[in-house]
Amino acid sequence: MSTTSPARYQLFVNGAYVDGTGPDAYEVHSPATGEHIGTLPAPSAADLDAAVKAANDAQALWAKVNVWERAKVCHRIGDELTKRVDELARLQTLEQGKPLAESVADIEEAAQLFHLHAEDAVRLHGETMPSTVGDKRMFTFYRAVGTWGIITPWNFPLLMLAEFVAPGLATGNAHVVKPPANTPLTVLRAMEAFAAAGLPAGLVNIVPGEGATGDALVRHAGIDAIGFIGSSATGAKIQAAAGLKRSIMECSGNGPLVVLADADLDAAAKAAVYGAYLCSGQVCCATERVIVHRDVHDGFVEAALRAAADVVLGDPFDPAVNLGPLNNEGVAAKMDRHMADARERGARILTGGQRRAGQPTDLYYEFTVVDDVPVESLLSREESFGPVLPVITGGSDDELLRIANDDKLGLQGAVFTQNISAAFRFIEEMAVGQVVVNDSTCFWDINMPFGGAGNRGTGWGRIGGKHTLLDMSDLRTGVITL
Repeated sequence: MSTTSPARYQLFVNGAYVDGTGPDAYEVHSPATGEHIGTLPAPSAADLDAAVKAANDAQALWAKVNVWERAKVCHRIGDELTKRVDELARLQTLEQGKPLAESVADIEEAAQLFHLHAEDAVRLHGETMPSTVGDKRMFTFYRAVGTWGIITPWNFPLLMLAEFVAPGLATGNAHVVKPPANTPLTVLRAMEAFAAAGLPAGLVNIVPGEGATGDALVRHAGIDAIGFIGSSATGAKIQAAAGLKRSIMECSGNGPLVVLADADLDAAAKAAVYGAYLCSGQVCCATERVIVHRDVHDGFVEAALRAAADVVLGDPFDPAVNLGPLNNEGVAAKMDRHMADARERGARILTGGQRRAGQPTDLYYEFTVVDDVPVESLLSREESFGPVLPVITGGSDDELLRIANDDKLGLQGAVFTQNISAAFRFIEEMAVGQVVVNDSTCFWDINMPFGGAGNRGTGWGRIGGKHTLLDMSDLRTGVITL
């Protein structure tokens, strides 16, 4: 897919597409083709003020709309997004780089989230509880927090907006969303679906921009709460700026997939490879480390290489391709740095390990399997965020668990075993928010709570199911004297 006349995009504020009031603009280029595919205004302080005011004004009215009516609007948004799946998926692949089939799944899942959270919201019940004082009656219920500043990443542009906005709208909140400067187009185009669904103006405002825009949004006095998905380093800066504002922070992962001695090696290898190439490895729960029992190491590596042979790098609009380009030079350079470090430390690169020449851009990175990875290497210690499968070997279940937990990031992990006791041990003792047994670290269901473990650099709060609605609501207690 190509474009010969880059579109001029606008901000989306108070229910309408509007030009920015500032003097600056920036260009969006496709990682797949290298083409200039869009030009956007850089939001000014006045633009941000207008978006926040629109959100605050709209939220004051939306919070008074009964939950059944809010749910109807959310269902209609889901329906309108479904009508536009093909259009939005093609645009997302052009600006993000992921294979078209993945983009289709993303848009479909975003639509499902609006239906799911519409149903969740009408079943969000409070409770009554007995008082120690005889003439008192106590009960709880939920109220909207207010206006959320939402900062989303570039790997799942529309889906991760929906992860916040769907539960937020269902519970009576408004939103000012800052998508990344390099993947704002799908989100902006999707606002046509929101408008067609009859969403009141001002409840969702889109102000794409760079880090300065995000910082101003976080610090804005009119923003009541922060929703963030992105790197731990950026998350720490956001939290420092946000102070005591309510927040949901879903940050970096370094997903360990542990293969015990009794594992189904073919299944483990396929899951590991899938977890390393989905979205070109640019997923917070990607399989960043495979930690294998030494008794099955050779068999696992052989199975992984067989599975890797099915990974096809190329044009993301080609149905035969399941690995597209990386999204930007920053993440590609990080892959280069991690691979150079692995070579220096004596790791063995079994396949891939470099950018592929002769492609439309320099962002096409070959699927890579690396064996004998030292635990102190960058491939083990940092989130690579690229299509790489590092293999680390351990000699016992205790050692495998220790290696899995010897990391500051604890988002989602996986373990392959046929032993139910071993499975439960890893579920309970692996220092991550979720443990998947006998499937990929990239497994996620829209109805499961997803987020990091405590005392790790992966944030707090949960994305998915009723848990996000709870995090985006205030629990209110009433006490009545008889």
